[in-house]
Amino acid sequence: MILGLSFIIYHLSFSHAVAQQMTDGDTHSPYILAVDEYVPAPGQFVNDIPLYEPGDNAQTMAAKCTAAIANNNGSLISLGGWGGYVTFHFDHSIANISGQRDFFIKGNAMQSMAFRTVPGGSSEPGIVMVSKDVNHNLLPDDPWYEISGSADVDSVGLVDYGYSVTYQRNPMQAIPWTDNRGGSGVIPRMNQFNHLQEYYPEWLDDNLTFTGTRLPRNAYRYTMEVQGEEYGEWVLMFLAYGYADNQPNIKKDACSIDISWAIDENRQPVNLDFIDFVRVYTGVNQVIAELGETSTEIAGAEDLHLEASIAAIQAATGIEPTPNPSPREGSYYTLDGRLVQSSKLKAQSLKGVYILRKSDGTAKKVIIK
Repeated sequence: MILGLSFIIYHLSFSHAVAQQMTDGDTHSPYILAVDEYVPAPGQFVNDIPLYEPGDNAQTMAAKCTAAIANNNGSLISLGGWGGYVTFHFDHSIANISGQRDFFIKGNAMQSMAFRTVPGGSSEPGIVMVSKDVNHNLLPDDPWYEISGSADVDSVGLVDYGYSVTYQRNPMQAIPWTDNRGGSGVIPRMNQFNHLQEYYPEWLDDNLTFTGTRLPRNAYRYTMEVQGEEYGEWVLMFLAYGYADNQPNIKKDACSIDISWAIDENRQPVNLDFIDFVRVYTGVNQVIAELGETSTEIAGAEDLHLEASIAAIQAATGIEPTPNPSPREGSYYTLDGRLVQSSKLKAQSLKGVYILRKSDGTAKKVIIK
């Protein structure tokens, strides 16, 4: 369930429906407002970040994710193995501003310190999806569109676009999985790292299945000689753009998403003026014996042009802020045509969206704050 949205701004025409939204109030935040869904695949950090406790369910785990990554709180959640995902929203729609990257997703990817000239380190890329609330119900149940990242261009033939994995419970043991390509494997126990909890998400049902795009394996073993001895390290290579938890956060542009990169189920571009929900899922099905499964981690997200998003919402809806309604301005009507006197609006603090009809016959939409 979407939390914290006190009203929705709608603009409807006969030929096209546009849905923009923002919370009531004079100020808005560029950061995540709340997590709607947290559905991780099994992994060595699952049930730990965030912490599962007996009695938790989908709602309480989503709330724990909100506490961790919303409002720039700076904590971290793990999505587990391939397909595990999180869905979140902001306190406003994010506008697709032409020629700009629109939102930044923070992960915990790092550059290899031993192999500084290699473009890689701890990259665990997550595929990003976006959705627009076209049915106006404040739920992430409208069509989803994948963000087409660099692998679609530089790894042609290596990306699997119709991939599916099913995980099975196996309490306190390695978690088995099978895929729709005849493959199978396990999410191994990593007790040597003191990850001793159950790896299958405790609040979810058995036979957890995910379907989506699988990115190519990105782990390579690099070696060098140090004082006459060989030193080796697994390096998870960076992708160029279009993914979460893929490059270090200090490379903000590389960690940012342009809504214009969205594509439909036929992998054709779609034209989205705004988006309301973001989903990220682990994009690589990969296990490294020394490290365990590759699992996307998320630490937050940010609208890169908050003021432009708010301005675009106001422009698209034709709504003007009106903090202090005055009887001299004219008559106020609800969006379904019911007359509400301005004095009553002010006295009862009936905040929201109204139509103001002036004495000269003109009308406009306004926000009463």
